[in-house]
Amino acid sequence: MTHEDPAAVRAASTPRGRARRDQLVRIGLDLLAEGGWPAITARAVADRARIRPGLLHHYFNGLPGLHVAVAQRAGEMIIDPVLDALLAAPDTPAAVQALRDLVPDMIAGERNLRLAAELLVRALRDPRMGAERRDWTRAVRGRVAARLEELCPDWPAERREGTAMLVTALLDGLMLQLILDPALPADPALDATAALVGKS
Repeated sequence: MTHEDPAAVRAASTPRGRARRDQLVRIGLDLLAEGGWPAITARAVADRARIRPGLLHHYFNGLPGLHVAVAQRAGEMIIDPVLDALLAAPDTPAAVQALRDLVPDMIAGERNLRLAAELLVRALRDPRMGAERRDWTRAVRGRVAARLEELCPDWPAERREGTAMLVTALLDGLMLQLILDPALPADPALDATAALVGKS
């Protein structure tokens, strides 16, 4: 999720503006974890931040822009640490170990569980959020494919792109499965993925 509203970028161009925007996003995250998307209203955010509701327009071009920023931050918190470790791995065994270590943390605790569930549901119901999620997913696939090009230069482009799609689907799928059943072990899926990716 990478789109930034130009007005919001200008509003957050000073240290004070960036700090205020960050505060509002953190408040939005808290409200999302507490009561889902309906809890993130202009009044609720303004009351917690002790600002006028109109300032949301200044920093986010309105409430929908805040919702996108909250979704982006939630994704960064939940998925980016796993993705960054995966891309930093020097080989397939290290990548699988990174997934073993970090996938359970994606939805560890009730807060992350709620945030992850709300992200998926909103992306399915809201066209704008769905488009943001689609663009983010494309960017993730691109990053994975680029890393595979470094690690496996002899692979054809189709294999790199297919593997990148598999890895992205694995992250999304594991997150969904763990939302539905937090006690579900992820190791069998990771073992199967390692076997598939490792085949020549």
